[in-house]
Amino acid sequence: MAFTDTHETSRYGGGRPAPRGGGGWHRLGNALKTTVLLAGLTALVLVIGQRLGGAQGLMYAGFFAVVMNFGSYWFSDKIALAIHGAQPLPYEQAPWLHQMVERLAARAGMPKPKVYILPTRAPNAFATGRNPQHAAVAVTAGILDILDQRELEGVLAHEIGHVRNRDTLIGTVAATLAGIISYAAQMLFWFGGSMLSRSDDDEGGGMAGAFANLGLLLVAPIAATLLQLAVSRSREYGADATGAELNGDPDALADALLKLERGSELIPYDRAPATSHLFIVNPLHRGGVMGLFSTHPPIPERVRRLREMGMRAGGARGRGGWEYAY
Repeated sequence: MAFTDTHETSRYGGGRPAPRGGGGWHRLGNALKTTVLLAGLTALVLVIGQRLGGAQGLMYAGFFAVVMNFGSYWFSDKIALAIHGAQPLPYEQAPWLHQMVERLAARAGMPKPKVYILPTRAPNAFATGRNPQHAAVAVTAGILDILDQRELEGVLAHEIGHVRNRDTLIGTVAATLAGIISYAAQMLFWFGGSMLSRSDDDEGGGMAGAFANLGLLLVAPIAATLLQLAVSRSREYGADATGAELNGDPDALADALLKLERGSELIPYDRAPATSHLFIVNPLHRGGVMGLFSTHPPIPERVRRLREMGMRAGGARGRGGWEYAY
C-alpha cells in the first residue's frame, strides 16, 4: 500500500522553532487531578481486598495490582498494535509522513516514534509505548483520506503530546485498576455467596455486613469505570494543549477533530472497544445515555478550548511566547 503526498502544505514552515510553552499551571492542575483519580482507583482495589479477606485480602489486592500494572505497562504497546492489526509503515511509502513525525518529535525533545498504519477506512489515530524511547504512532488509512497535511500534523502533534506527557503509563494504570475491580466483581458474582458473608460472619457482622459487601461490589465497578473515564478525559485535554504547543497551530487540531468526529460517526470502529480510550476521537458509535460513559471529552468543548488558544496565540506569537486559554 503506497501513500503519496497529496495533502495541502501546512500553513507554517517545517523549520520553525518549537514554541516556548506556557500553560504550566494547566499542566500542573491536570497532573494533580490525574493523581487524585488514580489514588481513588487504587483505594477501591484495596477496599475490596480488605472487605473480602481482611488484612490478607488487602495484601493480596495490593500485590495483584502492582503485578498487573507492571505487566500491562511493559507490554501495552505490543498488545495494542497487535489487537488492531497495525503494520509498520515503511519510510519509502510515505516519506512525508515520517518526516512530519520526526519534526514533531524533535520539537518535543524525544526520539522519533515508530510509525504504523491500521488497514481500516475509519479515520482515527493513536499513540502507544511505555515511554518516549519505546513509542509508536499509528494512523488509519481512513485518516489519510480525509485530512490535509496541516490537520494531520495537528493530530500527530496531539499523539506525540500523549507520549511526552507519559499518558500511556497513566492510561495503562487506570485501565488495569478498573479491570481488576470489574474482574473481582465478576468472580464474586459467580462464586460470591459464601465469600460475601464469610469475613463478616467471622467478625459478627452477619447479614448486615454481607449486604454492605454486596453494595460495595455493585457500586465499585461503576465507580471504577467513571474514575477511569475521568482520567482519560483529563489526559485528552492535556494532549490537546501539548500538541498545539508543539505544532504552533491550535486551529489545525480543532479543524481535524471536527472532521474526525463526523468520520467516526459515519464509519464507527468497534474492534477491541476496551482500547477505545487510546484513539484521538472515540471510535465507537455514541448515542443517548452512553455519551455519559465516553472515554473522551466532548468534541465541541475540545474545539472551543483550541479556538481560544488560537486566538490567544495570535498575540503571543508576536511576543515570542504562548498563553493558554484554560
